[in-house]
Amino acid sequence: MQRRPCGLALIALFVVLLAVRQPTTDIRINLHDAGDPTPRQIIAAVDTGLMAVSVLVTWSRRIAQ
Repeated sequence: MQRRPCGLALIALFVVLLAVRQPTTDIRINLHDAGDPTPRQIIAAVDTGLMAVSVLVTWSRRIAQ
């Protein structure tokens, strides 16, 4: 009977850890013209389990030439 409160505390801690969101970084570099209907883009994402990084880079074809 004495182990029951300890087990309940561990289960509660586990539920709280599942509810906490992992830190996420979202980086957007917009180099395209506002009037460009189809800008070029590169999307990359890395998720290590402890944190996540997402990168979006857009550019216009006219800027690249």
